[in-house]
Amino acid sequence: MLAGEVLSLLITAKHGVYVDGTLGGGGHAEAILNQLDATGILVGLDADDDAIRFARSRLARFGERAVLRKGNFKNLASILAENRIERIDGLLLDLGVSSYQLDEPSKGFSYRSDAPLDLRLDQTQTFTAGDVINRYEERRLADVLWNYGEEKNSRRIARAIVQSRARKPIESTRELADVIEKIVQDHFLNKTLARVFQAIRIEVNNELENLRQGLASAIDILKTGGRIAVISYHSLEDRIVKDFFRSAAATSDVHRSKFLPPELLSPKLKILTKKVVEPSASEIRTNPRSRSAKLRVAEKLEGK
Repeated sequence: MLAGEVLSLLITAKHGVYVDGTLGGGGHAEAILNQLDATGILVGLDADDDAIRFARSRLARFGERAVLRKGNFKNLASILAENRIERIDGLLLDLGVSSYQLDEPSKGFSYRSDAPLDLRLDQTQTFTAGDVINRYEERRLADVLWNYGEEKNSRRIARAIVQSRARKPIESTRELADVIEKIVQDHFLNKTLARVFQAIRIEVNNELENLRQGLASAIDILKTGGRIAVISYHSLEDRIVKDFFRSAAATSDVHRSKFLPPELLSPKLKILTKKVVEPSASEIRTNPRSRSAKLRVAEKLEGK
């Protein structure tokens, strides 16, 4: 998604160290490595073991220049420290799930296939979508659908789920979709299913809190002039990124004491995308999944 825009805005040093914090199928990682010279390094992270295996095969030709590790980008600092990397030139986060993961039916990320209610990015995690659907009380379930999916029928859907699971646990993506189909009109159904599955996936993987933690830790790891590029796919993610960038780019006065003058806090980031970058019409035609993508990029300021 937005590959050309990412490369032009993210890469400032062809000999540098870059991190793809959401490796997925390795498409962005491969594009970045192709732009770097023979000394440039790409560190790729993913919580999904299958994604790591797939990307390792795809990036094998780059040898030791592709450093792939299992892990969540919220733990970027500790993962880099384990690999003796102190600073990086750029960080890319392509949020949500990759096309590779969506197209793997067994993971249950798509309502279009019948699979166990899973939706875990990290298969070693024990908490699954089945726990959310079958154990959350009605109000909490409705809140998840509203807060993370912005689903206007959240209360009705939560009530229908609770009524259905009282007769029999809901165990598959098809069974969950069947419950929703009974209360949503046909012309709204696909968008409703997409929002419900998105909300449950975010809850299962704690995605929004991971994003906040990952952004906060990234500033200290970036070199001066290093850049953070984030691609988001829905308003909740984009709002977090936009607010974080604005806060880190702001200048403010902090009063340490009523007896001392305020301390002027300098901005840590410079926002490079004053207007969010969206895919072109041609990219959307080629890849319809890109239609909701939004790219924001910021640069670390000197001495911050």
